[in-house]
This record gives sequence, C-alpha cells and structure tokens, in this order.
Amino acid sequence: MSLHDLVFLTEDASHDAAIDLINEEAFGPGRFVRSSERVREQGPHDRRLSFVGSDRGEVIASVRMTPIHAGCTSGHLLGPLAVRPSHKNLGIGRELVRIALAAAERVGSNVVLLVGDPPYYAPLGFKPTRPGALSMPGPFDPRRLLAACYGENDATALEGEIRHRDLA
Repeated sequence: MSLHDLVFLTEDASHDAAIDLINEEAFGPGRFVRSSERVREQGPHDRRLSFVGSDRGEVIASVRMTPIHAGCTSGHLLGPLAVRPSHKNLGIGRELVRIALAAAERVGSNVVLLVGDPPYYAPLGFKPTRPGALSMPGPFDPRRLLAACYGENDATALEGEIRHRDLA
C-alpha cells in the first residue's frame, strides 16, 4: 500500500466514532490528562482544518486543529494526530500534517502549535518555541512545544498563555 491508495478527507461528524477509537488505540486513557487536551476541552476543534485518512472506506488516521490564541497571536493547536497501528510508518501522519498546515495557511492562521517530538515535526516546518515563553494549563515539556509560523510571525517571539479562541 502507498499514500496513493488512500483518500484524505475533511473531517465531518460521521468520523467521530472512528477518530475516538484511533485516539484511544494510539494514546490510551492518559490522553485526557495532557496539557494539550486541557486546551482542547476549552472549546471545539475546527472541522474545516481537521482531516482523516481513509483506506477502502475505513478511517485509519486523523488530525485535528483547534483554534487558539498564543498570547496575542491567533492560530491553531495541531492534534491529536493518530494513525491506526495497521497503517503506521507509511507516511500517513506526515501527509495529514502537511494537509492541515496548508489548510491553516489558506485561512490565514498565524501559527500552528503542537507538543511533539522535534525530529518528527522539524522536517514538516515546525521550530522550537522559546522555553518558558508560552504557558498551557497543566504541565508540559517546553522543549517539545513547537510552532509552524506564517507571515512575519516567529516561533521564538511567541509568548503568553495558549488558550482556546472561545475564551478570548
């Protein structure tokens, strides 16, 4: 199988159950205590910028984007990103990230943030933020807080609280 065999679709409500299952498989019950999840709980994700990968009609991967403010900068929080174990290591996750980043840029997002592994996300355009400059509800490793910036925005210049845009 290759990426050409898959279909990438904008997420809709019919995908919710499959996405929940994929995230449960990927992250287990610990996913609910992560600081990124605390931000996601503050309001809904943006379905226009959230995508699924489908293999012969079965949803096998998902990425969601949540509208946020990082201090005074509006943008999106990427995640969760998850791929079914049966489809791992095929580039599906990276393709979903590329699709989500392109969509965020098209709608005028200033930054896309995530907490993740720098070696995985750096080739996709993510750079480290300045440790300690941004805060999130709950503990997180500031060395894993990464940003893909658009326009004049710079990852190391971001500062303030990361919160859902509904709280602004």
